[in-house]
Amino acid sequence: MAHLSTKTYGAERGLSCALRQWAADSHCNLIHGYSLGFKFTFAAEQLDHRGWVIDFGKGGFGPIRDWLHQTFDHTVLVAEDDPARPEFLRLRDLGLAEVRIVPGTSCERVAEYVFSVTHPMIVAATKGRCWILAVECFEHGANSAIYENPQGVIGKVSADVLHALMHAT
Repeated sequence: MAHLSTKTYGAERGLSCALRQWAADSHCNLIHGYSLGFKFTFAAEQLDHRGWVIDFGKGGFGPIRDWLHQTFDHTVLVAEDDPARPEFLRLRDLGLAEVRIVPGTSCERVAEYVFSVTHPMIVAATKGRCWILAVECFEHGANSAIYENPQGVIGKVSADVLHALMHAT
């Protein structure tokens, strides 16, 4: 992998959402909010005709930006397995909340979810030339989690093994 670029879509962008960690043994099992931030690491072996890994405007990152706002801006994230899910859906049905059902509400699961939705968007936009290597989700300045593309992890391990074999004495 020759080229990497990053795009940070920070908490200052206003992706304010509420969530809860229903299975937590702490106050995190109560509804609380964050202005989530995300950092994307993009990879490409070949740069585009402008010399870029990815276009950070409408032609590349734009659809991701739109999706992030639709999914996380002034919404309530509810884990698929939250036992109170019917109550949250009732709030939605009453017009009291924009509820988004997601696989999980931990930073780790949100990073994985964002990757699962946005990676195909980038691959399609670049016709396979570029991919997402990792997505980092920030709750705030002190907490974040990273989900790495499994194919990227395999590639790094393979490159490390190949390098070690080539330089073995």
